[in-house]
Amino acid sequence: MTPAPERGGGTAPAPRRVRRFLRHNGLGLFFLTAFLLALAGQAVAGHAEFNDQLVSDGMAPIGFGTYVMSSDFAVDVTENWQSEYLQFFLYILATVWLVQRGSPESKEPGRAGTESDKGQRAGRYATEGSPRWAAATDWRGFVYSRSLGLVMGTVFLLSWLTQSVTGVAAYNEEQLRRLQAPVSWTEYLTAADFWSRTLQNWQSEMLAIASMAVLAIYLRQRGSPESKPVGASDSATGVEG
Repeated sequence: MTPAPERGGGTAPAPRRVRRFLRHNGLGLFFLTAFLLALAGQAVAGHAEFNDQLVSDGMAPIGFGTYVMSSDFAVDVTENWQSEYLQFFLYILATVWLVQRGSPESKEPGRAGTESDKGQRAGRYATEGSPRWAAATDWRGFVYSRSLGLVMGTVFLLSWLTQSVTGVAAYNEEQLRRLQAPVSWTEYLTAADFWSRTLQNWQSEMLAIASMAVLAIYLRQRGSPESKPVGASDSATGVEG
């Protein structure tokens, strides 16, 4: 017999639990699905483009599975990942110390810095619902209070390293097709190909952050926490709708 749902914390029927899970995690699930669809589309389009290039060079095309496992596909993926995580890493750190008056993406002027334990509900000011490490006053508290930036920065560095490794492999494959000498990994790190791939992504990410921080001063998106309330003053800072 299926147990009836209870307001006081009883077990809800499975369909209701699924609906609740989807409702409570819709934002993450939406973007995860969009990511997978975009990645699949990139693989299909990249495979077609890569085979077109092979045919034009007088070589036989390769299968889809071979392309997805190739360094050419890997470098195209990781060069975007590293720039995205760099964007968030810099944004997280910059918003600790820098402010933008009137932007909901910024703290209020005068609040720059890591703030007090009381304001952050850390250490002895942690509450009953705070994460366990938030109350720690040793290395655990130090690490946890900076864990978001540490993880974002680590993923950025690992993605960038992966881009360089897969990039040199893809670059050398192209060099060999042109009957030119391959280069070492250290030589590739100073090559125009590596920095062209890197900087074309970095500049777009920096522009996107600057645009969001400044445009959100004057423009609104009703109901979005990334926007101020529709009727909020342009000079209101750190206010979310």
